[in-house]
Amino acid sequence: MSIVALKNSSVNKIANRQVISDTLLELGRKDRDIIVLTSDSRGSASMVKFGEELPEQIVEVGIAEQNIVGMASGLAHSGKKPYIASPACFLSMRSIEQIKVDVAYSNTNVKLIGISGGVSYGALGMSHHSLQDLAVTRAIPGLDVMMPADRHEAKKMIEALSDYDKPVYVRIGRNPVQDSYTSSDYNFQIGKAVTMKEGKDLTIIAIGETVRLALDSAETLQHKGINCRVINMHTIKPLDEEAIIRAAQETGRIITMEEHSIYGGLGSAVVEVVSQHQPVPVKILGIPDEPAIAGKTAEVFEHYGLSVKNVTELAIQMVNN
Repeated sequence: MSIVALKNSSVNKIANRQVISDTLLELGRKDRDIIVLTSDSRGSASMVKFGEELPEQIVEVGIAEQNIVGMASGLAHSGKKPYIASPACFLSMRSIEQIKVDVAYSNTNVKLIGISGGVSYGALGMSHHSLQDLAVTRAIPGLDVMMPADRHEAKKMIEALSDYDKPVYVRIGRNPVQDSYTSSDYNFQIGKAVTMKEGKDLTIIAIGETVRLALDSAETLQHKGINCRVINMHTIKPLDEEAIIRAAQETGRIITMEEHSIYGGLGSAVVEVVSQHQPVPVKILGIPDEPAIAGKTAEVFEHYGLSVKNVTELAIQMVNN
């Protein structure tokens, strides 16, 4: 499937967290079993309106991430459909044992939404960055892991999860991100990557906020005579291995991009597939094995080479070698 991406000409001012809240409110009005749980994060998760309109369907637990996971699991066992909205850095680290045992091992229908993920908290530094969460969560049996590219995909993802009776970890950022899709009018499928642009010379596989960077890089490369495929791997588990193998076979080179450590995330997942089925050169772009610098997301991305300029130069080097 190929999606025509929106040109980078207008600035989106709607954050994914707002879209998720609005979507859950729409769903919650129709389904009283939907319960939102927050950990002193109602404002951060943009869940204020949800709480005002559906006060009996929201639970404020306070700063107690381990408790919130246990409570959500209990609600799920009682037939409810709980969605946890809590900062990704704390949800994926402090409560990882509860996620492993109470949610995944017990196969409870809990949706874990890690808000303000990656380097969204910027200047607060390593304690508030979540750059290991994909590695940790995707290694837990029975837990699916996803990250939307933009507001359109965030809406499609939450709608899909409303009928998905499995534990899931979803990570989103804090601030609005540039659109990668023209609208929400496309066929979103959990576990099925989206080919945003076709190409034969090289493939960029991206996730989350880096999808827009991948598209912009591909457009720049097009002007330089390099035809670049762009794949949005919105679901890192279950992983669309078929799309990865096909990209390796048809383009011969792969670059991965992610707002995550270079260890254990999307890049690692792609290499695991490629090395076993279709070995080709792969370059992993992400955050190196160090505490990420403090700064705005764009500044952090630029510092670590998650930029159109760096990706373009790397792609040209790979194609010419």
